[in-house]
Amino acid sequence: MDKRNKPVGVFDSGLGGLTVVKEIIKVLPQEGIVYLGDTARVPYGTRSNGIIKQFSEENVNFLLKKNVKCIVIACHTSSAVAGNYLKKEFHNIPIFDVVTPVLKSLEESKKKIGVIGTRATINSKVYSKLNKVVQVPCPLFVPFIEEGEIKGKLIENLVIKYLGKLRVEILVLACTHYPIIRGVIKKVLPNTKLINPGVLIAGKLKKYLIKNNLVNYQRATAKKSFYVTDLNERFIKVSQMFLGENYRVKLKKYSWK
Repeated sequence: MDKRNKPVGVFDSGLGGLTVVKEIIKVLPQEGIVYLGDTARVPYGTRSNGIIKQFSEENVNFLLKKNVKCIVIACHTSSAVAGNYLKKEFHNIPIFDVVTPVLKSLEESKKKIGVIGTRATINSKVYSKLNKVVQVPCPLFVPFIEEGEIKGKLIENLVIKYLGKLRVEILVLACTHYPIIRGVIKKVLPNTKLINPGVLIAGKLKKYLIKNNLVNYQRATAKKSFYVTDLNERFIKVSQMFLGENYRVKLKKYSWK
């Protein structure tokens, strides 16, 4: 099989990584994608570093069995805790994480930067390399979003609780769920520039594929496959919310056993 025609592998601890897939499809619509959401073991944000590395390694092995040409770690927690580990363990395949493009784009910024994410992402200190950075864990955002509380007073009050006193010029949405409530966050912090790492990683992936002659130039758009480790009606609804109403998602269940 021509390597250019192989799919791009993407994994997340759950379904939030579909917001990253959405950005990849925007800039690389012709690429095949194999997505794995580890919904049976979500969230990763409350797990120990050792378990996060173990789960992330198993996710990579699944994608390798699907004959992917590269892998995107759409999960911020996995990127922060296991990103470097995975790149060393699986050095024969390109692996991209959602943290590195953010650090690269903001490394010389003199502006006051805020980062919001899960406790594991914040506790990893991976964003501490940035100048004048304030990091805030927002653990309740994910369950609120997955319950469909993405607008209205409930989510707005929660955003105010976490971010109402935050005074930064740039805010990194360091969790794949958070772009879903971008509008609410912008309402609370109207003068703050919001950074969606999914946009950055999609751009980096496109540049890499072009530079290395790995772009799929087939006329027909290649297949997109979406796997989850646990499946129920709520996951189907959540996946549609993350990827967008214009794209129909068919989830397939995959068992580790």
